[in-house]
Amino acid sequence: MEQHILAIDQGTSSTKTIVFSRSGKQVASATRPLNTNYTQDGRAEQDPEGIYRSVIGSVHDAVARLEEEAGVPRSAIAAVGIANQRETFVLWDNDGAPLYPAVVWQCKRSIEICNELSSAGVGSEIRSRSGLIIDPYFSGTKVTSLLRADSRVSVAHAAGTAYFGTVDSWLLYRLTGGAVHATDATNASRTLLFNIATLAWDEELARILEAPNLRLPRVYPSAHAFGESNFDGAFSRSVPIAAMIGDSHSAFFGERCYQVGSAKATLGTGCSVLLNAGDSAPPPYPSTVSTIGFCLEGRVDYALEGIIVSAGSVLTWLQRQMELFDDPQTLEDMAMEAESAEGVAVVPAHAGMGAPFWKMDARGSITGLTFATSKKHVVRAALESIPYQIRSILDAVCAESGITCSSIRADGGISRNRFVMRWLADTLSVPVHTFSIADVTALGAAFLAGIATGLYSGIDELSRIPLEESITEPGETTVAADSGYRSWSAVVRRSLS
Repeated sequence: MEQHILAIDQGTSSTKTIVFSRSGKQVASATRPLNTNYTQDGRAEQDPEGIYRSVIGSVHDAVARLEEEAGVPRSAIAAVGIANQRETFVLWDNDGAPLYPAVVWQCKRSIEICNELSSAGVGSEIRSRSGLIIDPYFSGTKVTSLLRADSRVSVAHAAGTAYFGTVDSWLLYRLTGGAVHATDATNASRTLLFNIATLAWDEELARILEAPNLRLPRVYPSAHAFGESNFDGAFSRSVPIAAMIGDSHSAFFGERCYQVGSAKATLGTGCSVLLNAGDSAPPPYPSTVSTIGFCLEGRVDYALEGIIVSAGSVLTWLQRQMELFDDPQTLEDMAMEAESAEGVAVVPAHAGMGAPFWKMDARGSITGLTFATSKKHVVRAALESIPYQIRSILDAVCAESGITCSSIRADGGISRNRFVMRWLADTLSVPVHTFSIADVTALGAAFLAGIATGLYSGIDELSRIPLEESITEPGETTVAADSGYRSWSAVVRRSLS
């Protein structure tokens, strides 16, 4: 019987579980939605139990479909890999009870603390150790906020009974009945508490962030025997959890960005642009952060990352709040029918602007409106802003590090939009590669779990697996895309000044 791998992609808005064959073919899948509570003051929270239940539900659904629709018994699943929404974290007590709702990566509760730290002049110290900048996007300053504002959290921290974990760590703790408190190096590198050069939790960073007594998880490579679980009865036996990795890093690995200069852009609620920077921690650059791309036993690949806070979330806003369209599937046609944005520019700073601008308190805007503007122009301008943000990052990376990429791989839900892929190729003037399989994040977690359990011998074998892909070459509208980018950049500079 052929062995299969189950991959969990625990994202911001849903949890998707996919079963892959050893050849990387998607065999069965299931999705469960996940709710986020947003407030007017910029907070974003989720129910930790809701996160766990969405995982359990999607796993049960996926293995049922595996048997019913694909005719493959669930006993064929040899390993499980978990990819998770990054930076979102949970704090819980000795009994495994959450001390507070999960704080989502989009949450802006710590802007004042970030300003305080910046004024204190500790930014360079934090940057040199963690590779990251002071920004609410990352977990650490929001931990500080909770320690100051919530008595239950502060009391548990003082007693040394406050367990900290990114979503992967919380899930592992629950799935193993509290037996394992661990994470992988990619997730640890997103917390502001981890030293990416020493690959260990950093006492000085914990002191700066007022969290010296946090119970931090043990850190392992992304491919590792983390523990076992039957997933609340989904399996008759315990199945090894053999990979954990942040979702953007998982896509980076699934896209097979194994060489220096290889890059990918994951286009989802936000967008992560990762460029392989080799086996040494990069020096600080103004426009990007340094992070761990992926980590195997005996091998660490670092990456330069540009973080786009709002990509698909702006499209969701246009649909739900502005009611400009009903079905996201119509966006591609709307953009093409408009022919151009007619001078309309969308600055997607609804939750601040990430790289290379790093303006955490920015607000979004739509400019260039006239009485001739239609909703199609606004939709097209919103779609164009996604490639424009990616180019702004890659231009900055090239200028600062000298590392360039001759092509880019794209994944995530928006990579199915042909207009965005064409405009990205034209804006960057390089080919854009997309795998036919949409769920590259899950594929990366599956590949890593396969390495950890010996289903694959290593990266060389993964590189030889034939995966169907499409390539979008720059076309006739490169001049228009370049002009549009320059106009958009000018609007953004004015907006953020």
